Amino acid sequence: MAINQDKLHEFLGKAIVDFGATFNAALIRIGDKLGLYKALASGGPQTPAELAKRTGTAERYVREWLSAQAAGGYVTYDSSNGKFHLSEEQAFAMADESSMGWHEHHPELFVGTERFFRPGYAANLISTWIPALTGVDAKLKNGARVADVGCGLGASTILMAKSYPKSEFAGFDYHDKSIETAKQRAKDAGVGDRIRFEVAKAKDYPGKDYDFVTFFDCLHDMGDPAGASAHVRSTLKKDGTWMIVEPFAGDKLEDNLNPIGRAFYGASTLLCTPASLSQEVGLALGAQAGEKRLCEVVTSGGFSQFRRATQTPFNLIFEARP
Repeated sequence: MAINQDKLHEFLGKAIVDFGATFNAALIRIGDKLGLYKALASGGPQTPAELAKRTGTAERYVREWLSAQAAGGYVTYDSSNGKFHLSEEQAFAMADESSMGWHEHHPELFVGTERFFRPGYAANLISTWIPALTGVDAKLKNGARVADVGCGLGASTILMAKSYPKSEFAGFDYHDKSIETAKQRAKDAGVGDRIRFEVAKAKDYPGKDYDFVTFFDCLHDMGDPAGASAHVRSTLKKDGTWMIVEPFAGDKLEDNLNPIGRAFYGASTLLCTPASLSQEVGLALGAQAGEKRLCEVVTSGGFSQFRRATQTPFNLIFEARP
């Protein structure tokens, strides 16, 4: 099937506007219930910490909530002082009346998440992302050992296994029900004999001397991404490669005040940030961490090389090497 990338991205752009609006409906309810809009209206410009103190809420959640609201135009952000406020119009509409761990969510969330990300993987992973990495495509074609960490329902693992029949694949995820589904989907796709799916965390998945380790849209969800980075480093060959796929984001909040940022901040407030905070360390990178912050996390784990290999309007693809 011939895919026109421009038309695909145009369609996904429309979908992400609706995706962001869906999350924002819940965020509006949260803001109203916790008095966040009212506190912003009465207290004037505030940092996330100041608003959290005023409302008796958690700063990390409030920061992500404010970012999502600013990206959607429901709150105004001033990059000169890092504070948020409501314009008179916003306050009139929103403030005048005259957490869960990833594994604890409903199973439909996991299916929905895969259906959201899979078209991008199917259109780009084999044709663009892997070829953008130094020497990886050739290794996979000749036969390599691959670990897909945070594999979820196995979409990315299965795509790679079907395209590189000489390579050996292992998929790891800490959610047991997702691993069960991944095993069945691999069997249905005819690659069940070439993929080993196991329940394991990013900081302790088994195996050594991997040629290629992949993290698809999951590093920011982890409680201790720096610890995960260190473990990846310990399991890679000296000339191995770690590919990190993350949601597209700029390094500054003001870079992300757009429909894509709105969607990802919304998802991050309700899903990604709570998932990270429910785990040990609870760094809570969030789904809009940006390249600079991700580089800090990856290099803290012992990687000496980190670069943006390629990108799409919805994802950043990074290459890390020992």
